Amino acid sequence: MAVPTVTAGATPRRYGPRRRWVVLAVGVGAQGSFSAMFSGIPVTGVSMRAGYHLSTGALGLALACLGLGVAVSDIVWGLLTDRFGDRRVLLTGLTSTGVLLVVMATAVTPADGAGTVLLAVCLTIAGALGGSVNGASGRAVMTWFGEGERGFAMSVRQTAIPAGGAVGVALLPWLAQAYGFRAVYAVPAAFCLLAAAATWRWLHEPAPTPGPPAPVVTESAVQRSPLRRWDVWRLALAGALLTVPQFAVLTFTAIFLHDVKGAGAALAGLTVLIAQLGGGAARIWTGRRTDRAGDSSGARRTCLRRIGVLAGIAMAGAAVLTDAPTPLTVAALALGGLLANAWHGVAYTEIAAMSGAGRAGTALGLIGTTLFAMAFLTPLLIPVVLAHASWAAVWGLAAAASLAAVPLAPAALRAR
Repeated sequence: MAVPTVTAGATPRRYGPRRRWVVLAVGVGAQGSFSAMFSGIPVTGVSMRAGYHLSTGALGLALACLGLGVAVSDIVWGLLTDRFGDRRVLLTGLTSTGVLLVVMATAVTPADGAGTVLLAVCLTIAGALGGSVNGASGRAVMTWFGEGERGFAMSVRQTAIPAGGAVGVALLPWLAQAYGFRAVYAVPAAFCLLAAAATWRWLHEPAPTPGPPAPVVTESAVQRSPLRRWDVWRLALAGALLTVPQFAVLTFTAIFLHDVKGAGAALAGLTVLIAQLGGGAARIWTGRRTDRAGDSSGARRTCLRRIGVLAGIAMAGAAVLTDAPTPLTVAALALGGLLANAWHGVAYTEIAAMSGAGRAGTALGLIGTTLFAMAFLTPLLIPVVLAHASWAAVWGLAAAASLAAVPLAPAALRAR
């Protein structure tokens, strides 16, 4: 494990192992604050389409730009995290994201005459700045927690994504309808700035000596960058495919239920909320379960593959039930979205463990890049599929992507 750099002549304050839970809480807050914005804004899609006078294709482009911003920046943030530490990166990313959202609240709303291009540019930058939380908060977990707790801790950290997203999903559509887009951007801005303040106050590097046991890192892992390992890339690409059903449900459930079922934003928000909260609970359960099974059994890789199969089956069910009564369709989408949210903790833990704590930021940046690249492409692809096929094809595509991830994900290593 890389030992934190200490300036010559300085006496660093020592933090014992119990500090890891404070660090985890700060990481959860940082991840959740970004996720409230990242997941909440797409669910305002109906209001955004009407307020900004967007076509469905233009709406898809604007929403996709959030994912694009994270995709183009996540590896860079990961490399910077390994170089400068999680504290500096989180402070920089959270503060700048909060400031940008304040600017959007004051100058990039429908009342200000903002158009598609300005909205898309701002959402791209918001994604690029906010994406700093992915690798930085994950590296903090790898630094502070040992192997027997790491899967659980990383899953708790990853649960902040659907949990924070659930807050955004529940809050931002209501704010859009009741108070407009100034409030939609101002509230996540406050979340990000509060998380930055918590990071400044409570997130620190561990002392070089006392603390949780350092993970065992093989010589090859130290010498080889995660960016040059095919097994690491396989896991990152499998995660990208599993992201398709997640973002299909997140970004277009509201539009589907509005246009096809005549349902309001409340039902769409409830559907996505179930997927987010249920997925968060599933992340914690899978993280704890794989910790107990032990890394030598390949439990994390096996769990990832099984979730891919189940998510594919659920999304295929949504495709079949597209024209069924609304409660059946909603149930299938909620279940598919839940399963599509369940795998992140084990995948992030596995890719960081494969790379070693000293390179965890780079590895987490890689998987973040592939995931959010697909988060960018999915909202662009869905309007194209709709133009040539149907909603059943949209959900069928999500099912196919999930099932394709299963053979791509690395198999569990056999004991020798």
